[in-house]
This record gives sequence, structure tokens and C-alpha cells, in this order.
Amino acid sequence: MTLEIITTDLLADVRHGFFTRRGGASSGIFEGLNCGTGSSDQAEAVEMNRARVSQAMDGPLRAVHQVHSPDVVTVTGPLPTPTPRADAMVTATPGECLTILTADCQPVLFHSPDGVIGAAHAGWRGARAGVLEATVDAMEALGATPGSIRAVIGPSISQRAYEVGPEFMESFIDEDPATARFFANGNGDRMLFDLPGYGLSRLRSRDVLAEWTGHCTFSDEQRFYSYRRTTHRGEADYGRLIAAIRL
Repeated sequence: MTLEIITTDLLADVRHGFFTRRGGASSGIFEGLNCGTGSSDQAEAVEMNRARVSQAMDGPLRAVHQVHSPDVVTVTGPLPTPTPRADAMVTATPGECLTILTADCQPVLFHSPDGVIGAAHAGWRGARAGVLEATVDAMEALGATPGSIRAVIGPSISQRAYEVGPEFMESFIDEDPATARFFANGNGDRMLFDLPGYGLSRLRSRDVLAEWTGHCTFSDEQRFYSYRRTTHRGEADYGRLIAAIRL
């Protein structure tokens, strides 16, 4: 099976893609293109999957150790060992390919026509901590003109599938009452959180032209891995999707 790569016109000026799970070498609960080196999948299968992505992107893949932080790494070549703990990368170096792993969180790819790209992992913790704005700041530090940046949120858990408790909503509203608009009523006292809507709002607050691809990771098992779906089923582990952008 060939790789399935979701692309968007908003980033058409650079090679990029949100890879689905199709076309990979992993099997069992990881069946497909699991690119998570931190998963319990067979290392050989993950390496083969990542090699297929690297071939599709025509370049070596750069990645950070994602920790749900607002931290951004500027990439100019191979990253040091151990891998930096951060949740976003930016570069103005031609040929560099930035990658993000997700399984419900937002993979966000950025581009400025000034010759700067970025990639961010934005779950609710990272987004609330400011990882998206920090990525914009880091791109502008590399020469991106304010207002020139475009960003696309890839496959993420959608509001209809993201049920949270009242304390989760209260923690957002206590910090910023305006975030109430990202919650809808669920069953009983449960609420439904609009993670992509929240991410778009934060990006647009920085004059970033932004969109979401509209794909829900939880709802489409054939194409996407989902941490929440795995948790609901009591499975031991889950695959990780990869998103990539190359300058």
C-alpha cells in the first residue's frame, strides 16, 4: 500500500504533508505507518516507516523529544544527542525537514514566504502554554515578516470526540473567560472541547493565516492513530502519526 499524504494549498509553496497511518510496515495495534520511536512497536518497523517518510520528503527528518512544552528549537543541521526536549522547531536553512509526532494532539506546520518554516506539537497543555505563539516568535527572529506566516493544523481530535470534565473547562475559564466559547455541552456534567478551534484562535491572534484540515483522529481509525481511542479500549500502546515540512 502506498503512503497517504494530506497536503494543503495554504502551504503549497513548500514540500509538506500530514501522513496518515496507511502504507506502513507496522502490524498489530500499530498497523500502518507508526513513526513513534517511543512506542513499543518493533524498532525495525518504525525505522522502515520513518525511512519511507524521509524518502517522500526527500531529506533527513529532524525531530525533538516532545514534552507538552512551549519550547522551540532553531534547526540548522543535525540535532544533538540526547534529543532536545521541546515541542516546536523552526528553520531558515534550505533542505531541512521538520517533523512532529501526534496521536490526537495538533500537528501544526508553518511557512513564511520569507524563507522560514516551523512545526509544532500542540496538545491542550502546549497550546495553553503558548507553543504556537512561541513558534511564530522564533520564525520572526529568523526573518519572517510579522503577518506573513501561514499555518495549518493537521489531523487532530475533533470537538465531538473530545469529552472533558468540568474541572478541565474551569481551568481554562479561570485563566481566560473568553475560552468558554471552545466548550459545548456533552453528557451529564461532561463538556466537549474544541482543540482545533482553540489552536486556530491562538494562531489568528498573532495575525497568522491559519486553517484546520478538518480530519478527526479519533473518528477515523482506518487513517489515523488516536491516544484517546486506545485508552477507551484499554490497549497497551498506540501508534504515532507524523507531519513534516521541508524548506
